Amino acid sequence: MSARKIGSVSFDHANAVTVEARQVSLTLSPESVVIRRGGIQFRSAKAFAKWVEMTVALQPPTGGARVNCSGVVVDCSGDRHNGYTVSMIFTGLTKQAEMKLAQMATAGHV
Repeated sequence: MSARKIGSVSFDHANAVTVEARQVSLTLSPESVVIRRGGIQFRSAKAFAKWVEMTVALQPPTGGARVNCSGVVVDCSGDRHNGYTVSMIFTGLTKQAEMKLAQMATAGHV
């Protein structure tokens, strides 16, 4: 299984979310991203292959510590005209990362 790295998911002052990878850079509105304790779901104009391993770094808008998460794309549905909904489940999270993700998800930081 090949791995792709999403360099970061960050929140700027305009409330946009930026997802960067080696070959992909996405700027997403906060409405298009949902963080859950065990994963992330986002809307994208670009399709992602299922079962691809990826690494995501999440930076909360409050300036807290960045959370690095590895995971697998488990679903990518949609089409090129209407966009795609990408679902990624995190794997091998530390207890600290789980707690930070739970805080971000509860606080609605995305």
